[in-house]
Amino acid sequence: MVSPNDTCFHPSSFMLLGIPGLEHLHIWISIPFCSVFLTAIIGNYTVVLIIVKDVRLHQPMYIYFIVLGFVDLILANSTMPKLFGIFWFQQNEIAFSACLLQMFFVHAFSTIESRIFLAMAFDRYAAICNPLRYSATVTSSFIIKSGVLSVLRGVTYILPLPLLLIRFHLYTSNVIVHSYCEHMAVVRLICADISFNDHVGMAVGFLVLVMDTVFITFSYVMILRALLRLTAKARMKSFGTCVSHICAILCFYTPILCSSLVHRFGTNVPHHTHILLADFYLLMPQC
Repeated sequence: MVSPNDTCFHPSSFMLLGIPGLEHLHIWISIPFCSVFLTAIIGNYTVVLIIVKDVRLHQPMYIYFIVLGFVDLILANSTMPKLFGIFWFQQNEIAFSACLLQMFFVHAFSTIESRIFLAMAFDRYAAICNPLRYSATVTSSFIIKSGVLSVLRGVTYILPLPLLLIRFHLYTSNVIVHSYCEHMAVVRLICADISFNDHVGMAVGFLVLVMDTVFITFSYVMILRALLRLTAKARMKSFGTCVSHICAILCFYTPILCSSLVHRFGTNVPHHTHILLADFYLLMPQC
């Protein structure tokens, strides 16, 4: 492992530390991680198969859950196999190109997942606030277009991040203090001015996390207003259609929000807490 403090060099590979500060507990930590990973894989496949086979579930909200399931599978498989290699076999090394590829997959599909949640929030808004026009608004064409736009937005927002890193050839270290190739964890190793990369990362984070959260919150404020005008029985029935979506949103955004706050302001929070939060939202199944 090469990590000079006073010289800059071009690494052919990086070394991932896993969960820094808890290296002696990696084997024990791997047990719940592996359990949740297997649950996520089996659970998402099960949900997808049930929805595909049951014609009664061929509705927009359930189609979104299929897409969400596939995105979750890609996110989990882009990070967890390597993490288990670190936990079990001390295979910390990852090639430079593989690191950039992992970075793209993690951030791009997280962005896609956020956009899917926004589309699902609009679906619930249309179903509850404009029920008579729901079938005309949320059509198969609309779902396909929203899916394509989600992918295009994810690629457009995230592709510049690894491309901007390619132009840098010198790094102060090849040791990434993280369990996967997270963008800012790699950027901090660059032996040059990183202010532009930092600003781009913050702009992408704002556009994805803040803007999507604002629009989702606005959708549910409008839904709540519509629910308050219904009878108690109708209110409970309508709200029941939102419960799964709300739970998925909380499982996805809460760890991201906590991780971002800890990363920016939690100077006294142990570093492994930040790493665990970052791993949690990639591992936790949303379906």
